[in-house]
Amino acid sequence: MKPFAWIAAAAALAFGTAAPTFAQRQSAAGADGNPNERHVLEVGGELVTLSDFQHVYGKNNRDSVYTVEALDDYMELFVNFKLKVLEAEALGMDTVSAFKKELAGYRTQLARPYLVDGALLDALVEEAFERKGMEVRASHILVSVDENASAADTLRAWNRIQGLRTRVENGEDFETVARSKSGSDDPSVTSNGGDLGWFTAFQMVYPFECAAFNTPEGELSEVVRTRFGYHILQVTGKRKARGEVQVAHIMVRMPKDAPQDQVANAEGRIQEVKRLLLSGESFESLAMKYSEDPSTANKGGLLPWFGTGKMVEEFENAAFELKEAGDLAGPVRTDYGFHLIKLVEKKVLPTLEESRRELSKKVRRDSRAEITKTSFVNKLKKEYGAEVSERRVEALKLAAAKVDSLFYKGHPLEGVRKSELGRTLFSVAGEPRTVEDFVTWANAGKIRDLNRPADVMVVQEVDRYLEEELLAYEDTQLEGKHNDFRLLMEEYHDGILLFELTDQKVWSRAVSDSAGLADFHSRNRELFMWPERLDAGIHTCEDAKIAKKVRKELRKTGDVEGLRRELIAERPLALRNEFGKFEDGENAWADRAFEALRNGELVPDKNGLLVLETTEGGDQVILVHVREHMQPTPKTLDECRGAAIASYQDHLEKEWIMELKRKYPHKINREALYSLVR
Repeated sequence: MKPFAWIAAAAALAFGTAAPTFAQRQSAAGADGNPNERHVLEVGGELVTLSDFQHVYGKNNRDSVYTVEALDDYMELFVNFKLKVLEAEALGMDTVSAFKKELAGYRTQLARPYLVDGALLDALVEEAFERKGMEVRASHILVSVDENASAADTLRAWNRIQGLRTRVENGEDFETVARSKSGSDDPSVTSNGGDLGWFTAFQMVYPFECAAFNTPEGELSEVVRTRFGYHILQVTGKRKARGEVQVAHIMVRMPKDAPQDQVANAEGRIQEVKRLLLSGESFESLAMKYSEDPSTANKGGLLPWFGTGKMVEEFENAAFELKEAGDLAGPVRTDYGFHLIKLVEKKVLPTLEESRRELSKKVRRDSRAEITKTSFVNKLKKEYGAEVSERRVEALKLAAAKVDSLFYKGHPLEGVRKSELGRTLFSVAGEPRTVEDFVTWANAGKIRDLNRPADVMVVQEVDRYLEEELLAYEDTQLEGKHNDFRLLMEEYHDGILLFELTDQKVWSRAVSDSAGLADFHSRNRELFMWPERLDAGIHTCEDAKIAKKVRKELRKTGDVEGLRRELIAERPLALRNEFGKFEDGENAWADRAFEALRNGELVPDKNGLLVLETTEGGDQVILVHVREHMQPTPKTLDECRGAAIASYQDHLEKEWIMELKRKYPHKINREALYSLVR
């Protein structure tokens, strides 16, 4: 599949500098079914409404006002585009499987934003922005229980977490309770006592994040359920977010529980490195020589950008306390050893508008995206009257309980009574989905976790089947519900066709048609001319003595490069040579020769040499030796192949447009078009 930018590029090339969206093929009723809507264009029997053209124009001329001239210019481009698309359709290019597959791929991607609760998504983005501005510190106790655990196992876990919470409420120390027998199931509790350190939005699963941000500092949260089990949190701190920082560090490695002599040795080494640093040696060179962090030493100690919760706390705090680029901290001791830290750069928190796009992506990838999806599905249930039959669900539960393999791929529906198969499980917009439809869907390999209790599995999978069917049906309604989506799909439909056909007729043809290109070049030589040029050597001499030697060599052999090679061993910068055919404005020294020639100030010396001598201050002397003053001449095809191909493409494009205009008549309703000016 071509990337989106490729399709946009095809449209841009077709429109010159514009990159429009493209109007939907219209019946006389127009896009919204209004038979009175005015049309601005009829081309090849297709009608384009004023509103669709206005959408196209507005999207590509956001800073332009409506004028007759601007509308005429844009309409010309638009007509040319429509003619090409009509030709592609006439050739059947929109019916081939490759085109359909490619367009379907784009549609899947473009439809995604329309299949979630957009208002809720915006609210979650704004909530995430507010939370990104804060950091929370919390400890937690976890009682593990699987998401699909039986009711009995879930109840046992619930009673246990409630008991632990009661102990804390009654005055027991949170860390003591977390570490106690039958306390927290989090394996890290043995090392941190439940303390998770500082964190912000997107660093914890969403329900846990909500509990942390919604619980006041110093208080105990209510019980919260995540996919890991049940949690209680004690919020121990809240502060303003510190943004992100980039630092470089030099590390002397030392084990966490190293004996005192080893600690002293490591500290002595880091202090010696610090002494070298303060004496003027560069941080980067010292990092390469002495840092024992193999992942950063060869980069001068440079670490990636990080925010809260990404580094060990001692290192992180020291890094964020640095104020200005180049400031130093340390030695700082962590569990990994001793560090010297240099601030490279800090980033302040972006505004909502600056971060909205990135936050939207994160929300869509995060577990909270399920909230927007669930909300959207619930709205669809109401809109399309999709209510699951509890009687049918109970019958499926009984069948699943009797036959363990009910949901295995290819199962012959054993366990479900034949009288049940034709029953309606639910309907979507009046279209029934039967029990047999569901079991067939389930047996098609849709279900992966077969270790859940039968009754739980039935309820969950019926809900998932309903969700899939609702979203699939809604997907078929997008063009009718959302005019912007309809136009967007038309843009990609036409853009793909445009790219393929223009490539065949213009772009690739101009490259591959060598005979046609050569003929076009020979008939249009005036388009590919060399301007006035100087064939010259520019010799930068260290002093007047070297300049004298250059003049002598020019008169004698002309081999100034030989002279440079003789001098280079002892005096590398004694002579520098540059040779070429210079256009006016291409080289400052050649430009001075151009000016001298035009003013009659540069004439051959007694040896017939045209040499301009000039200086730029100091002892340095520049000699411009003009070997030939070249008048404008046509370029050979090899000398201008790129430009010739581009011009040949323009030529082919114009001829093709003329042919299409003869083939497909078009009519512009200028009265309707110019109504946009008023």
